[in-house]
Amino acid sequence: MRTTFITKPLEIERKWYVVDAEGQTLGRLCTEIARVLRGKHKPIYSPNVDAGDYVIVVNAEKIKVTGKKLSQKQYVRYSNYIGGRRETSLQEILQKKPEYAISHAVKGMLPKNNLGRAMFKKFHVYAGPEHKHEAQKPEPLTFEQGGK
Repeated sequence: MRTTFITKPLEIERKWYVVDAEGQTLGRLCTEIARVLRGKHKPIYSPNVDAGDYVIVVNAEKIKVTGKKLSQKQYVRYSNYIGGRRETSLQEILQKKPEYAISHAVKGMLPKNNLGRAMFKKFHVYAGPEHKHEAQKPEPLTFEQGGK
């Protein structure tokens, strides 16, 4: 009799990865990070179980974007008061808090439920080259830059 393999949360082995964002394109980098956070790179992937790994991103301030996104891409927040809508361009975000651009993009690519929030807790972003997770011995994770 054949049985279907069901991923159990206690059987999952998690690794720590560190990603250098210097020179990487924002969207392409974030899709690969979201893939690792969900666990889609593992053969035991199951959509209803958090099988992903921990990801640390360094050099978030050195991310690049294509086209006119630096001036045209807008991040909108609303305070629930009349006239409380605030818009910020990507260029201002990268100057003030560069970690937000990557974390906002990755969060949008994860499930919008308890499972997605648990996956997002395994994600850490730092603007500079240093991070505080050396004790976990993270492995470097590189992605191939496709395109032109």
